[in-house]
Amino acid sequence: MARAATTTDAFNAVAEPRRRQILDALANGERPVNDLVAALGLPQPLVSKHLRVLRQVGLVEVRDEGRQRLYRLNAGPLRPIHEWVKSYEQLWTERFARLDVVLEELKELESEDTDDDDE
Repeated sequence: MARAATTTDAFNAVAEPRRRQILDALANGERPVNDLVAALGLPQPLVSKHLRVLRQVGLVEVRDEGRQRLYRLNAGPLRPIHEWVKSYEQLWTERFARLDVVLEELKELESEDTDDDDE
């Protein structure tokens, strides 16, 4: 199956770690590209390239303020990712609950062994 272009949906766009870093940086509010470059330690052309992809899928919006372009997060397109990950929440909750039971059993065994050594 051919892989979809990164500009077709948020899933593919956020698959790239640097784009996730940009989204994390924009989660605190809008920023000019130079702030993103400084915060991420990436070359400006690379940040601009990733911002373009994020804009194409609607995750980032831009507005002009004087000579600056300010970028901000648009979290709406992240909803399908959130819904997909949320579907696994029950699975992980059950696994952690089972792990808690096993840990309790191990603690009890350890406690019994300590009690037996004292006798």
